Amino acid sequence: MTVSEPFTTGVGVLDRSVAILDCVERQPMGTSELARALGLTVSTTHRLATALVAHGLLRRDTAGYLHLGSRFATSAVAEAARPVLAELCAVCGESVQLWVRRADHRLCVVSVESPEELRASQQVGTLQPFPHGSSGQVLLGERNPDGYDWVESMQARAPGVGSVSAPVRLHGDTIAAVCLSAPIQRLNPSPGRRFGAQVVAAAARIQAALDN
Repeated sequence: MTVSEPFTTGVGVLDRSVAILDCVERQPMGTSELARALGLTVSTTHRLATALVAHGLLRRDTAGYLHLGSRFATSAVAEAARPVLAELCAVCGESVQLWVRRADHRLCVVSVESPEELRASQQVGTLQPFPHGSSGQVLLGERNPDGYDWVESMQARAPGVGSVSAPVRLHGDTIAAVCLSAPIQRLNPSPGRRFGAQVVAAAARIQAALDN
């Protein structure tokens, strides 16, 4: 594959990184092929691509080919999630959020608050450090030891609050977590056993919308 001369701003690292993204957007490819297409050394291309993968701007498939990463899907995921989470909140009566990974933090991109006076609230734009909370565990790839599709936590992030979360996947990768959070007194016998099935179903609906 040959590419046109990349647009330059004089900021070399940024220009080369954007050139990599532009090239991969047109056609997924491996590091060596990408280096040849852009006229870069393999070592430079590998270093930049690895950093872009770490930031979620690229992803690498099982064959080693580079594709655009999950960050480019965030808007689509949020759009697909809003009506699903609004319905989940209405059915369960508790606050629900959609979280995505940002380096060593998780970012809330959709939030629907419970109508209850006592509720667990998280605003859009909230940034929480890993690993506390069930959505953080999901985004880190942790699994339920009992084989369920959900992960729960009790008072891991804040006293008196519990949550249950399920992954939203794209191309086999977890790109977001649907989370239901509430005061622990309304989560008996546990967050997962109380609301896990509904949270998993909501995550599956969002995932299906992305696959269509």
